[in-house]
Amino acid sequence: MALVVAQEVPTSSSMAVPHGPAGVGKARHRMREQLLDSGVSEPIVDDAVLVLSELLSNACRHGRPLGRADVGDGDVRAAWRVDKAGRLTVEVTDGGGPTRPVPATPSVTARGGRGLNIISALAQDWGVRDSASGEVTVWVIITAGYDRTPGRENGRAPSPDDFVARVALPGLEFADVFEDLD
Repeated sequence: MALVVAQEVPTSSSMAVPHGPAGVGKARHRMREQLLDSGVSEPIVDDAVLVLSELLSNACRHGRPLGRADVGDGDVRAAWRVDKAGRLTVEVTDGGGPTRPVPATPSVTARGGRGLNIISALAQDWGVRDSASGEVTVWVIITAGYDRTPGRENGRAPSPDDFVARVALPGLEFADVFEDLD
């Protein structure tokens, strides 16, 4: 008689994404599908998909395409993996650019510049890794094994305000954004 022991295998994926907006939706869809299929909680998947969108948008806006034969000319590389401890790591690699990824302090009415602040609010940790060949990888760790949605531990379904509570910037209330518009 043989004894078979089931062991959870970490999930991972890597894909070439066209340098530009065309591939972002496909990458988000693939990530969502794979993470949900592997048992990652939906709120964590939602956070990861948002992080991936922000990273890919930044790579296309501020970085150069990779242009390497193994990932396809004109692409950036998106990757994600869940380790045995339940940490989800999301990475986007581009060919580098003229600036370093740093959180901005946009005005209340600015149309952009909040992506890395949102990532900081959702992530356990994040950073930037440079390679000798000039590639830049921005990585983000999201704790996949723990559902951070407020109230979820009591079985309550998340409300739309839960996301706002997780990404709110200190000292700025949601209604403050609209004060100058009166």
